[in-house]
Amino acid sequence: MKLSELKTGEKGVIVKVLGHGGFRRRIIEMGFIKGKTVEVILNAPLKDPIKYKIMGYEISLRRQEAEMIEIISEEEARKTATGTSLYDPISENIPVTEEQMKALAQGKRRTINVALVGNPNCGKTSLFNIASGSHEHVGNYSGVTVDAKEGFFDFQGYHFRLIDLPGTYSLSAYSPEELYVRKHIIEQTPDVIINVVDAGNIERNLYLTTQLIDMNVRMVIALNMYDALQNSGNKLDIKKLSQLLGVPAVPTISRTGDGIDELFHVIIGLYEGADFMGQKEEIQNEALSEYRKWHDAYVPDHKYGSHKEEENDFTPRNFIRHIHINHGPELERSIEAVKKEIGKIDNIRHKYSTRFLAIKMLENDKDIERRIISDMPNADTIIEIRNREAERIKAAMNEDSEQAITDAKYGFISGALKETYTDNNQNTELFTRIVDSIVTHRIWGFPIFFIFLYIMFEGTFVIGDYPMQAIEWLVGVIAQAADNFIPAGPVKDLIVDGIIGGVGGVIVFLPNILILYTFISIMEDSGYMARAAFIMDKIMHKMGLHGKSFIPLIMGFGCNVPAIMGSRIIESRKSRLVTMLITPLMSCSARLPIYLILIGAFFQKHASLVLLTIYSTGILLAIIVARIFSKFIVKDDDAPFVMELPPYRMPTVKSVLRHTWEKGVQYLKKMGGIIMVASIIIWFLGYYPNHNEYATQAEQQEHSYIGQIGKAIEPVIEPLGFDWKMGIGILSGVGAKELVVSTLGVLYADNEDVDSTGLAERLNITPLVAFGYMLFILIYFPCVATIAAIKQESGSWKWALFAATYTTALAWIVSFLVFQIGKLFI
Repeated sequence: MKLSELKTGEKGVIVKVLGHGGFRRRIIEMGFIKGKTVEVILNAPLKDPIKYKIMGYEISLRRQEAEMIEIISEEEARKTATGTSLYDPISENIPVTEEQMKALAQGKRRTINVALVGNPNCGKTSLFNIASGSHEHVGNYSGVTVDAKEGFFDFQGYHFRLIDLPGTYSLSAYSPEELYVRKHIIEQTPDVIINVVDAGNIERNLYLTTQLIDMNVRMVIALNMYDALQNSGNKLDIKKLSQLLGVPAVPTISRTGDGIDELFHVIIGLYEGADFMGQKEEIQNEALSEYRKWHDAYVPDHKYGSHKEEENDFTPRNFIRHIHINHGPELERSIEAVKKEIGKIDNIRHKYSTRFLAIKMLENDKDIERRIISDMPNADTIIEIRNREAERIKAAMNEDSEQAITDAKYGFISGALKETYTDNNQNTELFTRIVDSIVTHRIWGFPIFFIFLYIMFEGTFVIGDYPMQAIEWLVGVIAQAADNFIPAGPVKDLIVDGIIGGVGGVIVFLPNILILYTFISIMEDSGYMARAAFIMDKIMHKMGLHGKSFIPLIMGFGCNVPAIMGSRIIESRKSRLVTMLITPLMSCSARLPIYLILIGAFFQKHASLVLLTIYSTGILLAIIVARIFSKFIVKDDDAPFVMELPPYRMPTVKSVLRHTWEKGVQYLKKMGGIIMVASIIIWFLGYYPNHNEYATQAEQQEHSYIGQIGKAIEPVIEPLGFDWKMGIGILSGVGAKELVVSTLGVLYADNEDVDSTGLAERLNITPLVAFGYMLFILIYFPCVATIAAIKQESGSWKWALFAATYTTALAWIVSFLVFQIGKLFI
């Protein structure tokens, strides 16, 4: 509950103060301290401001400021004490002592909201996984985390709520990730931010740190992958760097878990102590006393003060202090001028650091200007001052204000590292350079990439065949048992033909899909995926795309939905939109079972080659379509190619297996969810009406509901060589591509030898039709989830419906040409 929600005469106990550092310290100075009782004395006639009584003083706050103070009210305390729910009547006579309310407030305060912020490739999501036990995927390239992921864990008496924010290089308004991270920090106001910094690439990573310092947030730096720094022979004075930045820094190795406990121990000290340093002596002593009590109760392994990070937790001498990045006299003069005008409006101070807003205005941040500044009554004056100061900076420094601020921040970082970082000039990137000279070679780079793809597909077939046969045998045993023990009738037919036939026909491909995801995971985690984007940039550019577009396109081989979401890493809206539209042409793993059945039946001798041809056709069509779209349909300026090539890292077995297992679990959930339901529906439509009135199953299927639907669309697909059953398979694939196999499994279960033959043997088609059918499945209507993802990421149903329409039309044209031209030669 927020303090602003209390009514006149009601009391509450303060849990915590939210907002940025300057606001929190000012509120605490006024006496609004954790554990103190506050009472509403008076609401102004217009409900703002509100007069409160706290520690014997009467103090007025605006309602907006009171919204930033979390409390436990008497009513909440009564409900907790009596065990009543929100809907139960409450007895106003139940007394609640102040001590009870304080105990409840202390318990609620023990939940700490932590946001992880850092550059791509800094090990942020690995740290999130090992701390929370969550299983988010880790990818060694920009843009794996495309949304905030949440995890929870308990440590030393505190409950941590962790939010893994997307990797971002800065807090500018250049990419959707940057906007998302900034918006989350401002609107959700996490209690503490972990700024994850790659210790092996510290200078570039600290640029984001300087922007977080501008925001005046409560922060701790995790110097991640610290073992890489140690192995390089370089040295870093962590304590000195912490003092210069005003932020505590803790070395961590998220791969092994080293330093994680110490990191969260420091976070607790920061959360409980930072706002009370430099306050009145009695406030400081009270906070220190509570902190020591907690330490004695929950940290038995060492006494308080025996660790370096605890030496001066509650004194101004400690490195937990807010600094201002010194941008130099010219820029500081301009920052102060804009800040002074912004600061005239008091009702934004509770949420925003006025210095941060001033810097962003001088950087010409259109998002800040549109969402915040334009709504202020003195917006015109602020913009006028910003423009005047920007002109003055350009005249004085011979560069625009945005570039000048960036240079000043890097100047500050360089100065800090000169005092703290010792470079022993060991070439730690020699291995990366040697490998890059081979895999990104202008001649050998492409063959190596396609050989790797071929190995991936060959492995999917050869290695996956053995467990696939075992699962197929098990499904057959289950089906035979059901056939023997269940009495004849609709229920038996539903279980054997509908559920076991439908779901069993798809689940046998689980090993193949796991192998495919294993290969993709190795490419991502090792850093090779970024090199693939690098070597493909020229081709992507000729398509009207960006090199970064290659990453979501490759991800599309796994699943189109996260691939479309992954397109957020592309700054250019034009490239991002075209990438989304052509991603459905990348053959996702859900289509793989269809290929495996048809290739296994008709192209056994050339299985890997045919599969590679199918995938290559999707890539070729994507190139052609992207070129057309970027030239005639989606028009915008091209963005420069700027992309990090991280050092090669050996993928950990744990990370690869975890990622693969999670995809397997998702696949199994699909089996028990949408595919089972769809299989039952398709069986029902194929079983009724009048199931027992026909001489053969084939005749009955033809006159069933599903047969009638299939016959209706047969004239459209007949020129492609498809029969009505194959047409029903195509329709079912609109929900999820896995349904095509289960649908065909149910529809072709009308043969007498259904128990002794697989689906491949029951398909009465030619190899040419099978090849055309695979191409149609490759290209046509993406699944519903993919269409929804396109709508979400593009912000419009127009593009989602366009993707559905053009892919279906293209699929018909390609399959028509293959069948009609193929008939001339076969």
